[in-house]
Order: sequence, then C-alpha cells, then structure tokens
Amino acid sequence: MTAIKQRAIVVAALKHAAPYIRLFKNKVFVLKVGGEVFADIGDTRNLMEQVGILHQVGIRVVLVHGGGPQSTALAGALGLDTTFVDGRRVTDQSSLDVATMVLNGQINTRILAACRDLEIPAVGISGVDAGLIRAHRRPPVESSDGQTVDYGYVGDIDAVDADVLRKQLDNGLMPVVSPLSCDSAGIILNINADTVAAAIAAELSAEKLILATGTPGILENIADPQSLISYVDRRELKKLRDDDKLADGMLPKAMAIEQALANGVNRVHVISYNIADSILLEVFTNEGTGTLVVNDIAALTPAEQASTGADT
Repeated sequence: MTAIKQRAIVVAALKHAAPYIRLFKNKVFVLKVGGEVFADIGDTRNLMEQVGILHQVGIRVVLVHGGGPQSTALAGALGLDTTFVDGRRVTDQSSLDVATMVLNGQINTRILAACRDLEIPAVGISGVDAGLIRAHRRPPVESSDGQTVDYGYVGDIDAVDADVLRKQLDNGLMPVVSPLSCDSAGIILNINADTVAAAIAAELSAEKLILATGTPGILENIADPQSLISYVDRRELKKLRDDDKLADGMLPKAMAIEQALANGVNRVHVISYNIADSILLEVFTNEGTGTLVVNDIAALTPAEQASTGADT
C-alpha cells in the first residue's frame, strides 16, 4: 500500500469517527471487562490502548474488572474447591481471601501499571474505598433447581455513592474499580462485577454500559458462536433467560443488563475482547461487533436495525 493510500485511510477513519467523538465527548461510559483478558500482559495492554483512546477523546470512562479465572486458578493451586450456582461463585472465607488477593492486588495493579505505561491517569479503587459500594451479605436463596444455597461472603448492593467516582472523573482521572465491598460492620464481601458495573452505570446516568466478555455477544444458540443476536430489547432478553437459552456465565450478565436498563441506562453493549479493537469498533462505528440491548427495539434508528451489530 502506498503512503498516499495509507494517509487517505487514516483521514477517512478520522472523519468517520468525528461525529461519534462529538456525540460522546464528556459522556460517561462504564466498561466492565472479564478477568480473562488480564491474565496476559500483552492482552491487557491491547485492551487498555483502546480504553486510553476513549479517555483521550473526552469520554469519561469508569472501568470495572472481574477476576474469576485467576481466582479459580489460585484457589486450585491452594487446594481449594470452587463452586458455582446459576453462574455465581460461592465464596467461603478462604475463597474470599483469594478474591481479595486477586482482585485488589494482582489484577487492579496490572491494569494500573498498563495505564502508567500508556499515560492514562488511572486510579485504583474498590467498593470498600470511601464507601463507594454499600452492601449486605446475601441471605440463603433458592437456586434454579429448587435447592437452598448459601453463597457465603457474597454481597448484594444497597447503594452506590456515585460522588466518589464523579470527583475522580471531574479531576480527569479514570477509576479502575475492583468489585469487592463490605457491609456496615466492615466485613468484606465479594460482589459479581457485572452487577457492580450495572449499579455504577445507573447511578452515574451513564451513556453506555459495555460488557466485554470472552463470547461474541448474546447468542441465539449457546452451542453456535455464529448465532449472534445483533440487538435485543429487555423483554426478549428476559425471555431468553426464562427459556434457559443463556449459558450459565451469561445469566448474571443478563440480570445486570436488565437492572441497568430498568434504572436509566439506555444502551448496554455485550462484546468480545477477543475481537481486535472491539471496543473502538463498537463505539465509533454503526455496525459494532456484538449485541446491543435496549429497553425497546422500536427506539432504534433504521440504520441500527439494519446493521449486523449496533451502536449510538
């Protein structure tokens, strides 16, 4: 490719992105990323380069990270069993200690180190810090198969103090949030990162909640990666969940998406971090890469409904 053609491609890309930059400048995006991508330093950097571009064009980003795979791996190395019920982790005291080491230590620090290298002014924080997330220990509940389950040191959110994050955003910082929290007595609780991201997005009146996962998006058939659903509304998402058409790992995400949409977030995107530049493609193109979830499909523009993915 000649230098002239390369320059033309760059200019065309900038012109195409300009309307999106104008539209989203100073808006809040909450981005939740699964822990798998942070297992590799190179993958971490590639993802954070995309996040850095969002920050640099004026989008106010709050990054919430998970750490499930690393927690499971460390628990296994320590000879501890890991139990999941309906896609959610059961957390006893030993598992909580592991989650604390992994989430607040290994992963949060790795993300911040990548941000330092990329000159992104990021600050690490957990739900415990400054009372960001107030929670209580989840009481025993009935699982989908009718069994009573005690999730242990797992929390349900009572409130989010969004001002803690707004102060950081107003000072040009990017919060990197670990989903650990605690109750009023200071007992540490593990909270699903998707749930935390949805609650934060609602309290910040975020323009978008983006869930970056290891799957292409929401699938019509969980056994067929090609059955990607480009867009779906909250009612149809609930139907997919009720009809057992979602994989276990997608169940807490679906519930988090429903909560976010019910509490004022207009657009939720489920994308794959395994697709190159998926965040940028989802934000700065109309086609996108994954699944867009909205309250009502009728509110989508014709261009959105005609695209293979969706955005705006």
